[in-house]
Amino acid sequence: MTMLRVFAEDGRPLSRTRDQSEIARQLAPLGIRFEQWAAAARLSSTAGQDEVLEAYRADVDRLSAENGYRLVDVVRMHPGEADASREAEIARAREKFLSEHAHAEDEVRFFVEGRGCFYLHLDDRVYAVVCEAGDLLGVPAGTRHWFDMGRAPHFCAIRFFQEEDGWLAEFTGNPIATRIPYLDELLAPVP
Repeated sequence: MTMLRVFAEDGRPLSRTRDQSEIARQLAPLGIRFEQWAAAARLSSTAGQDEVLEAYRADVDRLSAENGYRLVDVVRMHPGEADASREAEIARAREKFLSEHAHAEDEVRFFVEGRGCFYLHLDDRVYAVVCEAGDLLGVPAGTRHWFDMGRAPHFCAIRFFQEEDGWLAEFTGNPIATRIPYLDELLAPVP
């Protein structure tokens, strides 16, 4: 259910599409990269970092060479697999990234499985991009944004970095994220 929802800064919905070509078309002029990848091999739900990276090796190598990404890793979150302390850690991580921030380098994520939503605050609009398995989103350095993994996070994503410390968040203090529906609300059936 890849989706793009566009909102005014006050939270008014402006548009919605699930058409991946239309999503890429709308995001490209804003400097946002959106594309789909296919795995070269079938992956199990427990595939480790090396297996995941190898399944997408051609695309990982291409993107890294094009943009100078020197570090690539895999992050995985599954609901219900964590003990109480891990659940609290996940809740804190979700809460932290629900606040608008920017990074000194690009934020690039490829979703191997599951889903998450990037909210991009560009000019007077917020572009909520729900990414699912097969979706790659590239957010340029300095772009104000936030991310929601939902109340019960479930995703596996490949992350790309130029520098080990370049992905540190610089929070803006803008409360705009509180005016836009979170991931779980975005996925609720439209009446």
